[in-house]
Amino acid sequence: MSVREERMAAGSAATQGVDMLALDLLHIPGIGRETALRLQRLGLSTVRDLLLYLPRRYEDTRELTTLASLTYGSLNTASVQIRTVSTRESPRRRMVLTVAELEDASGTAEAVWFNQRYLERQLRPGETYIVSGKVERSKGGAVFRNPQFEHASDMQQHVGRITPVYPETEGITSKFLRTKIGQLKSWIPALPDVLPVRIRTECALLDLQEALRRVHFPESFAEIEEARRRLAFEELFCVGLVVEQARRRRLAESSIAIPYDVDYARERVARLPFHLTDGQRVVTHEIFQDLAKPHAMNRLLQGDVGSGKTVVAMLAASMTCHAGHQVAFMAPTELLARQHHATLNALLEGEDIPVRLLVGSMTEGAKREVADFAATAIPTIIVGTHALLEERIQPSRLGLVIIDEQHRFGVEQRQILRKKGVLPPNFLAMTATPIPRSLALTKYGDLDLSVLTERPAMRGKVVTEVIRGSTHDAAFLAAREQLALGHQVFVICPIIEESEDLDGVMSVTTEMERLSQGPFAQYRLGILHGRLSGREKDEVMEQFRAHTLDVLVTTSVVEVGVDVPNATVMIIESADRFGLAQLHQFRGRVGRGSATSYCYLIQESADELATQRLQAVAATESGFLLAEQDLRLRGHGEIGGLRQHGDSMFRIADLLDAALLQEAQHAASSWLDDDPELRAHAPLHEAMRAYQYVLDLD
Repeated sequence: MSVREERMAAGSAATQGVDMLALDLLHIPGIGRETALRLQRLGLSTVRDLLLYLPRRYEDTRELTTLASLTYGSLNTASVQIRTVSTRESPRRRMVLTVAELEDASGTAEAVWFNQRYLERQLRPGETYIVSGKVERSKGGAVFRNPQFEHASDMQQHVGRITPVYPETEGITSKFLRTKIGQLKSWIPALPDVLPVRIRTECALLDLQEALRRVHFPESFAEIEEARRRLAFEELFCVGLVVEQARRRRLAESSIAIPYDVDYARERVARLPFHLTDGQRVVTHEIFQDLAKPHAMNRLLQGDVGSGKTVVAMLAASMTCHAGHQVAFMAPTELLARQHHATLNALLEGEDIPVRLLVGSMTEGAKREVADFAATAIPTIIVGTHALLEERIQPSRLGLVIIDEQHRFGVEQRQILRKKGVLPPNFLAMTATPIPRSLALTKYGDLDLSVLTERPAMRGKVVTEVIRGSTHDAAFLAAREQLALGHQVFVICPIIEESEDLDGVMSVTTEMERLSQGPFAQYRLGILHGRLSGREKDEVMEQFRAHTLDVLVTTSVVEVGVDVPNATVMIIESADRFGLAQLHQFRGRVGRGSATSYCYLIQESADELATQRLQAVAATESGFLLAEQDLRLRGHGEIGGLRQHGDSMFRIADLLDAALLQEAQHAASSWLDDDPELRAHAPLHEAMRAYQYVLDLD
């Protein structure tokens, strides 16, 4: 189909049923004001919202069994007649029991519902129902406990079919949602299809209307799979359009080119007090090549914990200064900014490249001095926190922006810093949080990717062990051995203070008291958590780094960037309450010196899944493999640092489906070749307005 035909088809579709789709759910029979408020908790306000609300899983109750063949302890579905229905009170638990006698040609059984007196009016003796639920054995025979039921018919909606189960909230059940979506089924054709016909045809995809029919009213799991593939493709296609548009705009803009001086690069590397890893050499070469191009570099440097990202950033910064330009290096915390400032000063010792620090706790006079210095044409590196975003900071020759842990800054904050240059500066984002490649291609699709996985040769090995809570004293005994050797210890707790809602979860304050009076009584302990001021946090960390503290009891504030080479033990209380990637980040705080280090994961829960997750951390040194497992277990979270109408834009796409992701990105690029302004297909143009703000990093 041509672009002109697409435009005509989209215009026709867009004029159909717009008002009914925007209709408030209050106007739907059976939805009162209180129910409408409950639906709003699920993000459902209009007919469109409800039709686009997707199931989270399905229950298959198609297979019918006879009452004589029921299987105890499992789900059973049977077609039965109701013989009698009665209600009585249970004297022990003070519950209302609604009991129905069931029969079919093979025998009899009972069904029992708890505290649902109204069912006595709904269940009619002599009529046939499909009943589905868990069956237990009682003195009188087989009993269905709280089963679902529905009149037997040719059009089953709740049982006797593949039944969609939706995300629920208090007062809103999947049964209610199935009923209301069923009432609105005839309005599905009015929904405009975001995917152009050409894309659907080339990629063999269902149209939106058929896909929604299949997810809400499926006849087979094969239908569900095909429908979900189509809906997932749409999400990936739209994100692919945004990042490809951003990439094309960037490539069309002029920027500051930093010549690749090979001789200088060799001299700078030769003066380092250590040898670069092969990965660092490759990534540095990629960055130098990017800097020399006429358009702005836009690169994401992923480095597993301890892989040496800061050295690569220093080499990029020194090449930029060598070319006569300035560098802004932003970190999310004062602690990390001060650490980078000290590291860069040490690595650049003897170079004619000033490294200035700018953080919020500095005096106004000191900040003004840095601002005045930035306004000069002197090649320099300014390392700072959010203070770099202040309007008075205007580097006159900004050639490179480096942002460490860039996901901790919002889109707007990154944009402010990148717009301080006369021309768009080169951009290097760094993260120590490993991101699966499939997620990186969507979350940071306009950034070229560089990955560091090797640990420098001088770094010590980290041994990880899972310890059940009942035997967790073993971890503290091992820590005492390391303390006796002159090393230091981290102890991480999930919460700051005890909580009734989290009974049994170790808090920082309780652990501090216990350790100072028990296992570590003769050692110097410090406490660190989010309620301390920035200055207090810096003071505690400086004491720990200077080894005037032996043990640091802390929350997750030490997740990233803390560099204390003498620390060789990491004890994580209630480790099963943290994500896999976060545990890997904690582990990265030790093993930064040459000595062998130890990470003890204290398991609070006896849950088998928790055991499997923690064992995966213990068995896997690669943060990228753990990040992939974490993505499967915990989901992908928000994209680009902003939320799209209060929800993730990926409701159904599996970001580990590399084949579908690649197909969607190829289709997005192909469509932009023909329709760069996205004007040809009106529903797509309208949909992209929601994505544009979320993902546009230019």
